[in-house]
Amino acid sequence: MTQISTSPEVIDALGQPCPMPLLMLKRALKKAEGSKQYLLKSSDPHSEIDVTRYCQIQQLQCQTQKISENEFHYLIESM
Repeated sequence: MTQISTSPEVIDALGQPCPMPLLMLKRALKKAEGSKQYLLKSSDPHSEIDVTRYCQIQQLQCQTQKISENEFHYLIESM
């Protein structure tokens, strides 16, 4: 994964039920120009399946990190 010098754009979806974290990510990706990183924060345990599957389909790089039982972080890089 290539490192981008700028810090990732944070998408705070904590407390949002499914499918909001994924919709918030899609909205941010739609506005993106060029290569960009996003840090999606979610409290929904189902978001892991949704986000990783979406990233696979869209061929986005995604790193998942479980912070706690109810907090998940996804580092996503758009091309």
